[in-house]
Amino acid sequence: DVQLVESGGGAVQVGGSLRLSCAASGFNFNEYPLAWFRQAPGKEREGLACISNLPGRIFYADSVKGRFTISRDNAKNTVYLQMNSLKPEDTAVYYCATIEMFYGNSYNLYEACPHADHWGKGTLVTVSA
Repeated sequence: DVQLVESGGGAVQVGGSLRLSCAASGFNFNEYPLAWFRQAPGKEREGLACISNLPGRIFYADSVKGRFTISRDNAKNTVYLQMNSLKPEDTAVYYCATIEMFYGNSYNLYEACPHADHWGKGTLVTVSA
């Protein structure tokens, strides 16, 4: 079975940093694009970043561009989200997901990674002033 387990969430002050990890198992990690999403209370789930299975293609949502960095370590079957300059509006549950198909010649995140098919259970990030 596909399993995705997020970790690294917690409470942090405005301007701080966190690094989220997502450990994957049950599938050939090297063959799958991956993404990070979040869902804040009372809001819809939001795509943040996605990364191709092969190195070099990454897309970000405008809301996190320049502050968040997605990366993957295929040897460790893990995808990461480094989050810097955190704001109160970054408070949410953060999820990683596998992406069904990665469209590298896209203009934005939503065109590049339109469909996620397996999800982790999430990790909570709380940013306070």
